[in-house]
Amino acid sequence: MKLRGLYAITDSQLLQGGKLLPYVEAALKGGARLLQYRDKSNEDARRLREAEALRDLCLRHGAQLIVNDDLELAMRLGVGLHLGQQDGSLSAARALLGPKAVIGATCHGQLELAEQAAADGASYLAFGRFFDSSTKPGAPPASPELLEEARARFSQPLVAIGGVTLDNAPGLIARGAAMVAVIHALFAAENPTEVERRAQAFSQLFADS
Repeated sequence: MKLRGLYAITDSQLLQGGKLLPYVEAALKGGARLLQYRDKSNEDARRLREAEALRDLCLRHGAQLIVNDDLELAMRLGVGLHLGQQDGSLSAARALLGPKAVIGATCHGQLELAEQAAADGASYLAFGRFFDSSTKPGAPPASPELLEEARARFSQPLVAIGGVTLDNAPGLIARGAAMVAVIHALFAAENPTEVERRAQAFSQLFADS
């Protein structure tokens, strides 16, 4: 699938109390192309159950599920994987998941990290944080100009993450972001209808660009 558009990322703190599945389905209805299941807990049985349900939702809506930092779970479900700098070997994950799997890499604000990720077989390169982020407030900053440099150097799609909103996303897309990864600006909503509206608005930014 073409990696372009809205990249929705779940937040275990944000999507509690039965919100996960209805909110995610709303995001997918609104046009999200990638969905990252991000849950750092050790509740393996629940994580498997939720990830299976999310995989099925993604299949129904023509999207792709990405599991954060859990190669075993990605292999078990036959879905994609996202790896941070401390989350294991990307090249080993590529060998195990195969050539068609979507595997993303966190590159922070460093082109050198992106060079290594590209060499190791990354499907996309994620840069950020570009703006203040409530999910990772201590993450190193990245400049929007970095996207222009990366676009000139890499063939892989670029993902912009970190404090992305409807107001600042157009500037990132204009500089080369093929996808914007969004958590709070998408899911911190009062109901699924609002999530779908926000997802449609983010998706429309790519149709207009």
